[in-house]
Amino acid sequence: MTTPCPRRRVLRWLASLALGLGLAAAAQAQSGKTIRILVGFPAGGGSDAIARILADKLKDELGQPVIVENKPGAGGQIAAHALKAAAPDGSTYFLSHDHTISILPLVVRNPGFEPSKDFVAVAGFATFANALAVSGGTPAKTFDEYLAWLKTQGSKGAVGIPAPASVPEFLVKLIGQKYALDLVAAPYRGSAPMMADMLGNQIAAGVGSIPDFIENQRSGKIRVVAVIGPQRQALLPEVPTFGELGLAGFEDLPYYAMFAPAGTPRPALDAFSAALAKVVAMPDVRERLTTMGLAVGFMPQAQISAREQAYSQTWARIIKASGFKPQ
Repeated sequence: MTTPCPRRRVLRWLASLALGLGLAAAAQAQSGKTIRILVGFPAGGGSDAIARILADKLKDELGQPVIVENKPGAGGQIAAHALKAAAPDGSTYFLSHDHTISILPLVVRNPGFEPSKDFVAVAGFATFANALAVSGGTPAKTFDEYLAWLKTQGSKGAVGIPAPASVPEFLVKLIGQKYALDLVAAPYRGSAPMMADMLGNQIAAGVGSIPDFIENQRSGKIRVVAVIGPQRQALLPEVPTFGELGLAGFEDLPYYAMFAPAGTPRPALDAFSAALAKVVAMPDVRERLTTMGLAVGFMPQAQISAREQAYSQTWARIIKASGFKPQ
């Protein structure tokens, strides 16, 4: 048997050392890379607040900087485009609710992305309810009182919505049809500017999520008068569901989830999902999100993917039945 010469052994050892140092350096560089969480709505809204709560804890679990990057506009479409354009290297995620992922592809003829092709679901972490709220400038304290007040306004009124062609817009349309009202859905670039106009009594009512409304509801500045879902919300036990009020079809609750660019390596997705599962299980995080009006519950990739598909199919039927044509 031939024994390698000392010089060859030294060269092999140096090569192994260089490889090891290179891998270590690469791992160290990756661990220090900043992770972006994209949000498709302005700072100050419900989605932004949720993202910042999670980011603050995720940085410790992942051992990497985690920042929230707001890209508001077009109902989350701008943020979705940014996600599609991002490198699939595990450094960019998109915190989104149902509107951008499930609804936009049904109502926009060419949104510029296909969720099933361009994105991968990472994990879900909560569901929530949309609601109708009236501003402090109206005398109404209940849904029936709001309808009666509209009659005094010539059966006409504007209702704010966080984004055009959204679940809130279809809800406004169905309320108008059922009660023979001339209601106009007034779209905003997110819930924060809509809420500002409601607080300033620039608009008499708005449809948004419980997380968007809950703090001003508690302070008495607005009044939530109806919620979607199969049952009343624990935070608002006195507020009836739309089903109780005679508007069926709004029982399926929307979701919050994280998405990544298609092609993101499985180890990166698994690591982020595991960190997110730990974060949403933390008592302080769960309490803060629950207080905001979320029903917190971790949903792994397979579960949130199935939920998103079912939700899209439900709303495809509702949107088609409404006569809405993709624009």
